[in-house]
Amino acid sequence: MQQHTRHPSASPSTQTQAPDPAQRARQAGGQRRRPLEGIRVLDLSRVLAGPWCTQNLADLGAQVIKIERAGSGDETRAWGPPYLRDENGRDTVESAYYQCANRGKLSMAVDIAAPEGAALIRELASQCDVLVENFKVGGLKKYGLDYESLSAANPALIYCSVTGFGQTGPLARRAGYDFLIQGMGGLMSITGEPDGEPGGGPEKVGVAVTDLMAGMYATTGVLAAVIERERSGLGQHIDIALLDCQLAMLANQSMNYLCTGEAPRRLGNAHPNVVPYQTFAASDGHLILACGNDSQFRSLCGAMGLDELVADPRFATNSARSVNRALLLPVLEEAFRMRTRDAWITALEACGVPCGPINDVAQAFGSEQARAREAVRHIAHPLAGTSPSVASPLRLSATPVEYDIPPPLLGEHTRTLLDDLLGLDAARIDALCASGAVGANAVVRARGEREADAGDKAAA
Repeated sequence: MQQHTRHPSASPSTQTQAPDPAQRARQAGGQRRRPLEGIRVLDLSRVLAGPWCTQNLADLGAQVIKIERAGSGDETRAWGPPYLRDENGRDTVESAYYQCANRGKLSMAVDIAAPEGAALIRELASQCDVLVENFKVGGLKKYGLDYESLSAANPALIYCSVTGFGQTGPLARRAGYDFLIQGMGGLMSITGEPDGEPGGGPEKVGVAVTDLMAGMYATTGVLAAVIERERSGLGQHIDIALLDCQLAMLANQSMNYLCTGEAPRRLGNAHPNVVPYQTFAASDGHLILACGNDSQFRSLCGAMGLDELVADPRFATNSARSVNRALLLPVLEEAFRMRTRDAWITALEACGVPCGPINDVAQAFGSEQARAREAVRHIAHPLAGTSPSVASPLRLSATPVEYDIPPPLLGEHTRTLLDDLLGLDAARIDALCASGAVGANAVVRARGEREADAGDKAAA
């Protein structure tokens, strides 16, 4: 267990001035600590948005204690198949989904509905810097685990709530799910082929982008609150709503609406403001063209033998092309069908026009660039031998992410944490386990062995 240093409560006037960056670098010498080393996070979240945030914090060096429901744990543990496989190719009890957002954490199984369980969480919270939760609004108050209760005992606590609709407003107490928010937040109205086209109609994005973006905003909020606490000595409540995040991430599409009063519509793979910026069919497959400025358009026309388009005032500027896209696109579509995908990519890359293939996930991870960037890492795992993990995109030159703790088994660290942090002896921990207030999990055998045992018992 890493050593944890509590942040003292102090007003800005009583704090000493921090050394300048050069002085800190000299003090650090050759060994620099990971950015969040010494920060302890109590993670009461589950599924994706909250765990995505806390995995980011763990990647940056925080100690993250994942609190899970005794007996069942995070819901995503059961979201399989597929499951993580062991060295013999057999399914373990760990779902692939769960693996994606829980690297670097310690698992403690607790029944917060039991008075003893809730008391343990309150005691842990008094020793933590950050708490992340995604219960329904008001859902933790009856256990004394709401912000007001915990901050009274630990004024330095940074408490981040991730909910569907936030802590205020008429929908605050409703549950929120990524798919639901993609629809309610406008994303599905601009995703998919246009109405009337083959396959036209609203589509959700192929990954839970609203959850992921909420997790990223939550990460940013926690980091900002940690920095602010260095000045004030006090924590604060961070209110993250999936709907707020979805509206914010509409970016240019939201501003297109706010500036015109007209709601943007689905354009398939085309861009609402930049032309040509979409997919095109070559003679043997599709490619992506991302022609982002007039210079690139001139290069595109040169490579395609369509120089006359550059001189045409209907297409000479992006604004003109955007207005006249219905005239321009058929010309480009006909030309693209004359050569193979790879031939076009080679020709366009040679003249600086952004383009590329449409890879499936296997091709994306197998690409030369992904391999060069070490996009896949492997972490020792108690059930599988090793667990694959997608590398964090946070590439810090002096304090890189360390891939040394796999997604934990349910309750894997319960006993250690109760002993190390709360000072409970073995007899007391045994009593808590016996009462069901906590769960302590030994290394679980492969899923196949458990199912085989169940079959043997049924046959007997």
